[in-house]
Amino acid sequence: MIFCGIELMPGQKERVPLPVPGAQSLDTVCLCGAAPGKTLVVTAGVHGCEYVGVQALRRLAAELDPAELSGNVIVLPLANPTGFYAGAKRVVPEDGVNLNRAFPGDPAGTLSARLAHALEAALYPAADFLADLHSGDCNEALYPLVFFPTAGTETVNQAACAAARVLTVPYRVRSTAKNGLYSWAVQNNLPAILIERGGMGTWSEPEVDACCEDVRSLLRHLEILPGGNPTREQVEIVEARYVEAPSNGLWLPTVGLNECVRQGALLGRLEDLAGQCIWEARAEFDGIVLYHTVGLGVEAGDPLIAYGHP
Repeated sequence: MIFCGIELMPGQKERVPLPVPGAQSLDTVCLCGAAPGKTLVVTAGVHGCEYVGVQALRRLAAELDPAELSGNVIVLPLANPTGFYAGAKRVVPEDGVNLNRAFPGDPAGTLSARLAHALEAALYPAADFLADLHSGDCNEALYPLVFFPTAGTETVNQAACAAARVLTVPYRVRSTAKNGLYSWAVQNNLPAILIERGGMGTWSEPEVDACCEDVRSLLRHLEILPGGNPTREQVEIVEARYVEAPSNGLWLPTVGLNECVRQGALLGRLEDLAGQCIWEARAEFDGIVLYHTVGLGVEAGDPLIAYGHP
């Protein structure tokens, strides 16, 4: 196994720096299995305030034993270090850009573009499958789910959906995104999924345990770890709405996570400081609330609530 110019022998685990043009390298842990097989790349920390995946990958990097692997694992716990240490919501603080909207990257661009370039250049060629771990942001409550692609080739879409089905999350959501770490991988014919668990700027041991189990389930699915996976109870969301704030204001949600809503139901109100209603969010169809903003103040364009239907 060779990654970023470093050769690993079967049964070896090594910390390997992933170079970023004009910036500090990213830390990865590479595990070269004792037997040949597929390579799973798993990432976290694209957004600075999403902690469950970061902690899960720190734990997995320590616990996984390459002697037990048939194939390889590349673990990148922190894709946006400056955002993480600064506690920056959603963006890379140096340029104010959402890294998960910065693909394809540019080696001569601002930091987010250079990070995107470095990630795709190093990770995509090395991988047979990629999983990107996220949470709701520091102002978002989220029900566990996985996004899987519908904008790739049929082969890539089917491979990603099959992998999504083995996870412990209750919902898998169809996605047409193309400009994020996982979704740009799909555009490069690499099967990939985005797993969401946790939120509101916190993490807990049960959430980390569940996230680790999801990664282990993927490893078993890809036959990198031995054993099979049980049949999961999971609902596919075939259509979703992602509601954004039309203006600055105070957001007052009227529904909760995993709540079933009817078409026309009030989802929340946007008010001004005087208490006047600026705008109401109403459901366009019957659906289930997947995540919503719990912060009071929002800017125009901020995400407010997402809901979808099977």
